[in-house]
Amino acid sequence: MKKEVIEEKLSENELKKKARKNSIKEGIFSSGKSAFGDSFISPFAIAINTSNSMVAMLSSIAGLLGPISQIFGSKLMEVYPRKKIILKAILLESLIWIPLILIAILFYLQIGTQTLPFFLLLTYSIYIILLNIISPAWFSWIGDIVDKKRRGRWFSKRTLITRFVSAILALSSSFFLDYTKKQNIIIFGFIILFSLAFICRILSWKSFKSQYEPKMKIKKEDHFSFFQFLITAPKSNFGKFSLFRAFFSFSIGISSPLVAVYLLRTLKFNYSTYMIIVLSGTFFSLSIMELWGKFSDKFGNYKTLQIACIFVPITPILWVISTSPIYLILVPSLIGGVFWAGFTLSSGNFIYDNVKKEKRGMAISYHNMLIGIGTFLGAGLGAFLIKFIKTDSIEPMIIIFIIGGLARMTSVFFFMPMLREVAKTKKLNGSIGIREFIRQETIPTMQEEIHQIASIKNYISKK
Repeated sequence: MKKEVIEEKLSENELKKKARKNSIKEGIFSSGKSAFGDSFISPFAIAINTSNSMVAMLSSIAGLLGPISQIFGSKLMEVYPRKKIILKAILLESLIWIPLILIAILFYLQIGTQTLPFFLLLTYSIYIILLNIISPAWFSWIGDIVDKKRRGRWFSKRTLITRFVSAILALSSSFFLDYTKKQNIIIFGFIILFSLAFICRILSWKSFKSQYEPKMKIKKEDHFSFFQFLITAPKSNFGKFSLFRAFFSFSIGISSPLVAVYLLRTLKFNYSTYMIIVLSGTFFSLSIMELWGKFSDKFGNYKTLQIACIFVPITPILWVISTSPIYLILVPSLIGGVFWAGFTLSSGNFIYDNVKKEKRGMAISYHNMLIGIGTFLGAGLGAFLIKFIKTDSIEPMIIIFIIGGLARMTSVFFFMPMLREVAKTKKLNGSIGIREFIRQETIPTMQEEIHQIASIKNYISKK
């Protein structure tokens, strides 16, 4: 009897191991979709003469509709298997790139150009709904196939590979767009990129079809309403964290959606320069991602959050100190890339630490609902400010970036002391402990760095 149990356990472990590998493969295809499509939604909106305030509203609408869709997606988990939810939603989501291509064609033909920005907003809203229906099921599913003791390292590995692919493809796409712009066929450039995004998402869908899904049954006692979540939020560690993320997302929403407008319209950079600046942060985050993963596994996600939150709030202000592309790459992109990597990784894993697996789908949807409300209100405020701030002495965008930075600092100062670490971790003795950690465990030699990059390239080529 014991032997059968052991064999069944080994079989389950092997299936999970295979699922983790498949998840990285699927992530590569999803990264291609994001690189060819998601990365260029704002530039596309600008190319079809969408107003600055409506560009900001793209993020605002997405911030509100996304979390509402996640609540719907979490309720679907009570009726349907996670795999079925994800497969159907991804298939429909991939089809949304077709009307986006149609918008580009209509703009080229100069048909209904005044209404196309509104059509874009509507289409993108549907895309966001479908994209977010997937989120609770995926978050719950992926949590079941990853060993919690090595969660930070595995997620850092997956993120390293997928973001590396996304960054390379997005950078190549920006050079391609600049070429089409010089040839006066920029709209055809967007059509080709969106077509590639459609193909990549279909490949992502096919990859999900073959991925193992551990069985999970949600009981009635695991269900709780959004109102119950709000009532208990100030009393629980996870609830306090959700409130922090809501207010922090409000602060982020004030200025972040306007970065594309600032770089492309205010500073008048071409697509290549714009994408190099934006993606430099991604490359900086990739260089540090494995370090953050090991650090969070050893010292905890709360400590990782604390360190990241020292620097993340100042990045909006850093954007407006200088207009030099070199400065923008080496200061705000570097600081933002390094510390956003730690913030993003530890935020996701902090949820896994604080919520049991049966409640993760519902919990992440409510958590993201608060984040979405914050993003919606913040982006709405940013859109309002960019439209109504009128001054000749200082660029309005600079004022908005400063307001966004100060709002981030306030959120961190107020909420971070309320949170605590729940996982068993080692104690970190200040800056000395950080230096010792880096010296002993995580300073790679040049040969190791080259080997890591070669491994990623070999992995991608095999897939």
